[in-house]
Amino acid sequence: MRDPSLAIPPPAAVAALLGARRTIHDFRPDAPPLETIRRAIDLARWAPNHRLTEPWRFYLLGPETAARVADLNAELVAAKEGPVAAEDKRRRWRAVPGWVAVTSARGDDALREREDYAACCCAIQNLMLYLWSEEIGVKWTTGQVTREPRFYDLIWADPVRETVVGLLWYGYPAEVPRTARRPLASCLVTLS
Repeated sequence: MRDPSLAIPPPAAVAALLGARRTIHDFRPDAPPLETIRRAIDLARWAPNHRLTEPWRFYLLGPETAARVADLNAELVAAKEGPVAAEDKRRRWRAVPGWVAVTSARGDDALREREDYAACCCAIQNLMLYLWSEEIGVKWTTGQVTREPRFYDLIWADPVRETVVGLLWYGYPAEVPRTARRPLASCLVTLS
């Protein structure tokens, strides 16, 4: 039985939100209100987490740090693809209006570390869904820059105690891509 003090949306509203969310690749230049982003992060913390470890840390990047991350990424791209690709990437990344990095706690117990990483993924999904309900799109990336030791330095994260789960870009969508999923039968196994 539901607790009457909890405001639980009807199933149709939840289904609509889940089915409508899209990864956004291009953003309008205007940044969403910081209080909306803080609210999304606050709600993200209600993700399930085994043993209530709350293993996440959210790094809200300001414009200077975001520019440094874009420059670091351009340096990495230049080494692999050349200066033209690097400058194109730098331009695209510098146009992103909002950035959040999410990390998960590291530890000596491999199983707990795996559970904590999964919890952080759930927290990211919570954040993305709430922002989508506010008409703010997100792209979650785990690209090469997030595995670069200098990235940890830029966001003041301790690579011994935490690992990057993702770098999230957010903003108002310039366009919402159309997408589809394979049929349910392609991933559902029913056992007797």
